[in-house]
Amino acid sequence: MHTETKDHAELADVFNKNEARVDWHDETLWWIRQKRDKAVNHLPEWELLRETASQIKDNVLSNLAGYLVQFEENAQKNGIIVHWAADADEHNNIVLGLLHSKGITKMVKSKSMLTEECHLNDYLENNGIEVIDSDLGERIVQLAKEPPSHIVLPCIHKKKEEIGDLFHLHLGTPAGNADPQFLTETARQHLRETFLTRRAALTGVNFAVAETGEFVVCTNEGNADMGAHLAEIHIASMGIEKIIPKRKNLGVFLRLLTRSATGQPITTYSSHFSKPREGTEIHIIIVDNGRSKQLGREDFRNSLKCIRCGACMNTCPVYRRSGGHSYHSAISGPIGAILAPNLDMEKYADLPFASTLCGSCSNVCPVKIDIHQQLYKWRQVIVQNGYAPAGKKAAMKLMSLTLSSPTAYHIGGKAGRFVMKYAPFAVNNKLNLWYKQRDMPEPPKESFGEWYAKNRKA
Repeated sequence: MHTETKDHAELADVFNKNEARVDWHDETLWWIRQKRDKAVNHLPEWELLRETASQIKDNVLSNLAGYLVQFEENAQKNGIIVHWAADADEHNNIVLGLLHSKGITKMVKSKSMLTEECHLNDYLENNGIEVIDSDLGERIVQLAKEPPSHIVLPCIHKKKEEIGDLFHLHLGTPAGNADPQFLTETARQHLRETFLTRRAALTGVNFAVAETGEFVVCTNEGNADMGAHLAEIHIASMGIEKIIPKRKNLGVFLRLLTRSATGQPITTYSSHFSKPREGTEIHIIIVDNGRSKQLGREDFRNSLKCIRCGACMNTCPVYRRSGGHSYHSAISGPIGAILAPNLDMEKYADLPFASTLCGSCSNVCPVKIDIHQQLYKWRQVIVQNGYAPAGKKAAMKLMSLTLSSPTAYHIGGKAGRFVMKYAPFAVNNKLNLWYKQRDMPEPPKESFGEWYAKNRKA
């Protein structure tokens, strides 16, 4: 899917052409948001958990180097082989090198947003390695040759009929069969052979414990366990921010993660990996890829607290009605809009503007990231660095001049009311982007200033 030349607004226009799909997408994600609300309202200590998690992450970000070294030392004592990658290219080269060293040309992979960020699948396939994603949603978008549109629900943008067509094309199911139970069983049978024959498995990392050198992978399908336990070599890809100090901290994060993501009390599988079985290897690749840079940005460092629950996406009115692919980044939605500009400010300059700044994302974030405040701050940074569109900059300058001058403000208001009353066609047309999705209001007979001037003595 080639979206590099289009910005969020253009891609959202594509998604919005199918109004029925937009409504369904919106309603489905809001239903998940409601499930989250029901789950968290059963916990009187929910806000205490959020605050505790936020403070643990504050501690991690303030002592990150020390915790990473501690984790490395303990992981190595456990027999895990630790690699360090400065960026996506280095991460991908390490994975390829490990596979080549074992003579492996086929790999099974469970869900990992870091590998999406690094474009690992494309890299390996270009170097002769077959990769099969074993998470059902990831497998569906892989067959469709699309990136995931959500960090927890990768194919939430697809309907069962489209999935049935994909399975018919790639897995040989009967044409027109869109029964979810049948399609799920087909995927199970298809992936079973993959699990049994792949000598290498790659997983992500949800949490890495500095105190013990273990790491935890959370899934609902058990596919990470199937891949890792049946393979000769288990490769785990981990961003440097996934560290937590102590094993006892896991209780806080595991209670927050899935309630925030899907409304479940906990993931079906929370698997701890601490040492390889006899005759097998575990390799963990600790990846920076711009995270140190983000850590050094005082206004944006809190974004590294993210535990990838997707709650901000499920609540966001813009994401729900524009679709994940409109963000043209590995991680979409509000959290993606504050992470992506750190990697490439010019390429992702549009994303912080894809927000109403309503603050709902910050309200549901389980680790209290100030997402909407960071979106606002990114807008300022992007404009200051010259990456805002010329039209937007000109409009903001005009608005600034108008709002800073009472005379210009009153003249502008009168002119606007006159045009809307006597020449509505000048406003109600395709050139007015505001009009595209809205009905323009009826013009008032007078401004509040005029009304106040007449009535203030009354």
